[in-house]
Amino acid sequence: MSILPAQAVSSGAVAAAPAGDPARRAAAPLAPRARLLPALAAVYGAQLSRARVARIPLLFVATFQSVGIMVLMRGVVDGGAEARAVVAGSSVLVVAFVALNLLAQYFGQLRASGGLDHYATLPVPPTAVVLGAAGAYASFTVPGTVVTAVVGSVLFQLPLTHLWILAAVVPLAGAALAGLGAALGLLAPRQELATLLGQLGMSAALLLGVLPADRLPAPIGWARDLLPSTYGVEALARTFDARPDWAAVGLDLAVCAAVGVVSLAVATWAYRRAAVR
Repeated sequence: MSILPAQAVSSGAVAAAPAGDPARRAAAPLAPRARLLPALAAVYGAQLSRARVARIPLLFVATFQSVGIMVLMRGVVDGGAEARAVVAGSSVLVVAFVALNLLAQYFGQLRASGGLDHYATLPVPPTAVVLGAAGAYASFTVPGTVVTAVVGSVLFQLPLTHLWILAAVVPLAGAALAGLGAALGLLAPRQELATLLGQLGMSAALLLGVLPADRLPAPIGWARDLLPSTYGVEALARTFDARPDWAAVGLDLAVCAAVGVVSLAVATWAYRRAAVR
């Protein structure tokens, strides 16, 4: 009876052993899957590095677009609740442009090019792939969102005191929109359709988030309530009041967080579904 070297057994060469050989019955264990947090950190770092190189010009476009919208609205909005809605909606629009639109395009391209097969061969949990990419794209929106909020506050003479709330609005709204963008990109049967859906999602965030809610027809107002970014917009807009209603702000952020959990869960399911095809 032949005896296989230990190296051959560990590399899977046990299949070549004759029938009845104990080496055939004692298969070597596979390498353990990476734990969620280390895998998440690795994917997040890789995606953030990639986004930093490839997406900086688009971040300038997103910021310039939001600032331009506020300048245009300055001619028809003087102040009050409408000004608060315009500044808050324009700030969150930067998040929608990157986290929703670009992430939908990225996952659509990844699926069309077979890039999901690469991730499928790695011992990385699907949740880490989705959360890592979503977190990187959401983090990438921070500079543009802060610049837009500060410029808008100065332009409409709104207080800068409570802009620290962006530290909660950006990650929560970013998670909700990134999960939605990832799901759209992974569920779209074609890359072109993923791009179209991402553009439509960003357009919805523009029309339903920047325009004051009291000027929208009732059916469109209902659609606004279904948009994940709406609650981030409302939370930010409330902080421009002289005496913010912090209970309402906390409720908006809680709804935004709940929507983010659901959208990321759907994106993870969509990733598993796309990866096995």
